[in-house]
Amino acid sequence: MSKSIKIRKGLDIRIKGDAERSSIEAPLSSTYAIKPTDFHGLIPKLLKKVGDQVKAGTPIFQDKYREHIKYVSPVSGKIQEVKRGAKRKILEVIIEADKEISYEEGSPVDVASLDRETAKEALLASGLWPFIKMRPIDVVANYTDTPKSIFVSGFDSSPLAPDYDYLLYTRDKEFQAGIDILNKLTDGNVNLQLRAKGGADAAFTQAKKVVANKVSGPHPAGNVGPQIHQVDPINKGEVVWTVNAQDVAIIGSCLLTGRYDASKLLALTGSEATNRKYFKVIIGANASDVLNGNSNTGNVRYISGNILTGSQIEADGYIGFYDSQITVVPEGNAYKFFLTKGWLIPGFKKLSNNSAYPSKVLGPKKFDVDTNLNGEERAFVVTGEYEKVFPFDIYPVHLIKSVMINDIDSMEKLGIYEVAPEDFALCEFVCTSKINSQEIVRQGLDVIHKECM
Repeated sequence: MSKSIKIRKGLDIRIKGDAERSSIEAPLSSTYAIKPTDFHGLIPKLLKKVGDQVKAGTPIFQDKYREHIKYVSPVSGKIQEVKRGAKRKILEVIIEADKEISYEEGSPVDVASLDRETAKEALLASGLWPFIKMRPIDVVANYTDTPKSIFVSGFDSSPLAPDYDYLLYTRDKEFQAGIDILNKLTDGNVNLQLRAKGGADAAFTQAKKVVANKVSGPHPAGNVGPQIHQVDPINKGEVVWTVNAQDVAIIGSCLLTGRYDASKLLALTGSEATNRKYFKVIIGANASDVLNGNSNTGNVRYISGNILTGSQIEADGYIGFYDSQITVVPEGNAYKFFLTKGWLIPGFKKLSNNSAYPSKVLGPKKFDVDTNLNGEERAFVVTGEYEKVFPFDIYPVHLIKSVMINDIDSMEKLGIYEVAPEDFALCEFVCTSKINSQEIVRQGLDVIHKECM
């Protein structure tokens, strides 16, 4: 039975740089990369070496400890380089792309004829399994689990987020095929969350075999974490799976055609982007093909994802596997004179959630922001700021502190199984102590994964 959910705690960060609803076909990149670092906890085992030829859908590496989960090439071409970091950790597998993509040819899948095991086998064999993530822990799902439900968020409420209605426009058939196979994987519901106000694309409104819940309120209303908390909370020993809405369509497209087509729409956003539109790209594309001529250069930061949870990349870096936007904002590494731009100014143009700043009421509708933290890490004190933006029935500061002292019993009692790092992004934004909350939560989840699961 569908629910109406009202998120009361949160914060919409009003910044300049939204993408307009028009799309451009980005040129085919000369190189693409699949990055093991996009899949937290993955230890990859290479299946191809430098110089090997691959097609779109050819397995490149697999999970060392879950060998059924394979990670495939998004394009055809030749393995150009395997970039390694400290202790020979694999950071990127770079593929020199062909001018025209060729695919590993498979047969279209009749989803209706599949049972649970054959549905899992189809997803594993085609390289689509990494699109499915699990809560708790927020990593690629275990194929041996049976989730009690599956969650798909039909909108994104993060700063400058892409419009999911636009991302899924004309992809009704592919989205439904993806939903159909997700239904094979659980005994519970496939929950699709939509905005309570405003229209939604036909891919969402006409989707079958889903429980459509209506959600209203500020960010993080679009995150699956608060949605799960309201609809089907997670207790110890339970598992819920999540899939991004655009990735559902990619799964469906592969099932309908038999080809691993990793095309997606990517929003170019941020105040330093000059041509803020949607670009049709392939997963793992080089960001330079989107950024060249479409953004300012110089002292700017390029982020694959949004400003709260995204990863910094270079101008010629590679787009993250799960990301549907690139954000370009000014670097905040310039000194600010305290009388004109620093701490002594009245704060009419300063973005803050603190009511001491008049910008909370009298400021512009949207703000120019940079990456300056306006301070450094200091004593972690209780201020009540976290609770204002954290829409869980959980004590966030107490949970963070239990992770910091590695108290597993307290972590479990305080709700570690319900949260993911992205759920603490707003806490990190408003934190007067400048604590890296997302990093701390990730460390806590890793401990729980190792010791309790």
